Amino acid sequence: MSNIVKKHPLITFFTFVLILFCFFLFYLFRFVSSEGPLSLALGEKIAIIEVEGVIVESTDIVDQIIKARKNDNIVGVVIRINSPGGGVAPTQEIYSEILKLRKEKKVIASLSSLAASGGYYIASATEKIVSNPGTLTGSIGVIMDFSNVEGLFEKIGLKNFVVKSGKFKDIGSPVREMTSEEKEILQHVIENVHKQFIAAIVTGRGMTESDVYKVADGRIFSGEQAFNLGLVDELGTLQDSIKILAALAGIKGEPKVVYSEKKKALIDYILGGKSTSRIYEQLMMPQLMYLAPL
Repeated sequence: MSNIVKKHPLITFFTFVLILFCFFLFYLFRFVSSEGPLSLALGEKIAIIEVEGVIVESTDIVDQIIKARKNDNIVGVVIRINSPGGGVAPTQEIYSEILKLRKEKKVIASLSSLAASGGYYIASATEKIVSNPGTLTGSIGVIMDFSNVEGLFEKIGLKNFVVKSGKFKDIGSPVREMTSEEKEILQHVIENVHKQFIAAIVTGRGMTESDVYKVADGRIFSGEQAFNLGLVDELGTLQDSIKILAALAGIKGEPKVVYSEKKKALIDYILGGKSTSRIYEQLMMPQLMYLAPL
């Protein structure tokens, strides 16, 4: 065989080209199959957009929602949520984009192990919420968490000096006790954002404000409890959600499903999806959070 290759170098070249062509066909098939990305999907499809982990930014998910909205092959979207919530602003941005998507496509939420606080906030923007009976959901509330290391500084002999332009510029400082006036200011902020949360559920779910307030004290519910309270429409799995959406979208037969592509930098792969800046933001920066304390 080796002698043939030496006598006919073109055989080696064409063999190499054939292998490359086979790889090309393999990846092309993968892209246009039921597991392919949104951009190359052909025919009527259902897209699944995943919201995973603590929500610290919205750009990637918002981009996926916009792509699904602009893709004529996508007739419905399942927002698959497995999140304890996160920052208020990115949660609200995702919620707003889902409302826009809902005007053009059928959209439902599928709740995984955890869809609490901001996770439920996002789900409430969809047309229908499907939850597993054992899903942890609810936790409708807002939290700001501060630490005080003043005693530690005193023990190790460190002193802190602050120069500020206004009385409340260092509100929430970790190196001194918070005054009652400062606590009152922050409480008003919390209550205002809490009202925004409730208003979002009223808008998205069509519930009355009084009904939402009854369950909006931060409590966690199982999926079954949430169903009995009207926070969830149906109990079921992701596959059940796909079938429900297919029926809403008028798809006959077995629906074809595509998963949205997530953008990840190399550092995200190394750190399991969270860059160092995001980790720092989560751990070190006090901020308003729709976050379940789990």
